[in-house]
Amino acid sequence: MTAPLHDAVKADDVDTVVTAEAAKGSVEGRSLGQIAWTRLKRDKLAVAGGVVVLFLILVAIFAPVITSIIGQDPNKYNQDLIDPLFGTPTGSLGGISSDHLLGVEPVNGRDVFARIVYGARISLLVGFLSAVVAVVLGTVLGILAGYFGGWVDALISRVMDGLLAFPQLLFIISLIAVMPDKLLGLEGTGVRLLVMILVIGFFGWPYIGRIVRGQTLSLREREYVEAARSLGAGRRYILFKELLPNLIAPITVYTTLMIPTNILTEAALSFLGAGVKPPTASWGQMLNQAVRYYETDPMYMVVPGVAIFITVLAFNLFGDGVRDALDPKGTR
Repeated sequence: MTAPLHDAVKADDVDTVVTAEAAKGSVEGRSLGQIAWTRLKRDKLAVAGGVVVLFLILVAIFAPVITSIIGQDPNKYNQDLIDPLFGTPTGSLGGISSDHLLGVEPVNGRDVFARIVYGARISLLVGFLSAVVAVVLGTVLGILAGYFGGWVDALISRVMDGLLAFPQLLFIISLIAVMPDKLLGLEGTGVRLLVMILVIGFFGWPYIGRIVRGQTLSLREREYVEAARSLGAGRRYILFKELLPNLIAPITVYTTLMIPTNILTEAALSFLGAGVKPPTASWGQMLNQAVRYYETDPMYMVVPGVAIFITVLAFNLFGDGVRDALDPKGTR
């Protein structure tokens, strides 16, 4: 027997709906964020860099937990592990053992692994917060210069040129030399951290400011901006609702590439003695101390050097991947 006519019609309707849904799914568009995420996932080096960055952030956040698990205090002296004649760690490879995973420091015997973990806090704190300062200043001033033009653009551009030519490291060193030990409720290391974050961020904003200014000069002539003006939109609306959302991509890219530069700057300042005060752990400070012992205890120089290298490399790989993923002309 043949199926009833109405059953055949229902079957045809179901097939039509399924075909329409399949066709709809095959041509469904993707947002720019989805496209960028797909591109980023294809870049294995960028993903690896992002994983390392996330791992370092977790290490910095949970530094007290990690050191308590291994049973080591970053400021505890272990004089019994130091050769009293030469001041170097007893044992091989700088005193590496099951209790001291990366050995101990010369002279005082402090655990290197615990100090590396706590040093990550200083490097990432300065790197991220100084980048935030630079991004806020650079975005605001860059978008104002690009949108208003005229004397506003000329003034902000000349300030950028002056800051880009200024010797940043020398200024920070001289500023820290005259800073009081107590400031705004902070003292010692807190004061130096505040100075480094503000000064590094202040001298870093012209770089991102130039990028934002150039992009704004191009975007302000686009059709959607002209349409907003013709509909009576104010300057604040155009700046923050029309222009700023289209600047998120270049700002994000440059921020990821700025952080490793700030980390290197902090390490350089600590190496030169203008960073955090002892006994606060810092990778640059450890390198400074290791210079005197690189012949008798090379591991003490290798460990913080490798930590800085891996951190900066991970941020750079991740930043390059984000730049390629957000590039509308990219093919990956």
